[in-house]
Amino acid sequence: MDIDAWVWWLIGAVGLGIPLVLTAMPEFGMFAVGAVAASAVAALDGGIVAQVLVFVLVSVALIAVVRPIAARHRAGQTGQASGIDALKGRQAVVLERVSADGGRIKLAGEVWSARSYDADQDFEPGTKVDVIEIDGATAVVM
Repeated sequence: MDIDAWVWWLIGAVGLGIPLVLTAMPEFGMFAVGAVAASAVAALDGGIVAQVLVFVLVSVALIAVVRPIAARHRAGQTGQASGIDALKGRQAVVLERVSADGGRIKLAGEVWSARSYDADQDFEPGTKVDVIEIDGATAVVM
């Protein structure tokens, strides 16, 4: 049985796709794309040297470009805070007197329970305060 070279490259691409799915290592996917590109060269009657060269160039180019982007994405270097981390450092307005024992503020359009960071400091209604941290469901302000 005589199988064309482009079919072998596609079989190799599928073979490289299996570890990609099992290990979630994107490098295998980049090699699989390189094998598909080499398959296209083989289908266009490119020689074995051209096929291997395209496989290597496409694979290396993808690793050089995509891998650093993926690493930054995994590291979470987007610079955008979410959840309660996004509330830290924001300004709020006191609705009910806030002391070390408690009170109420309006933060990001919602009413939150709050307490003052400094036990000796109280804030009257209408005062603008800064959120230092979120402790459970209570904003710590100053």
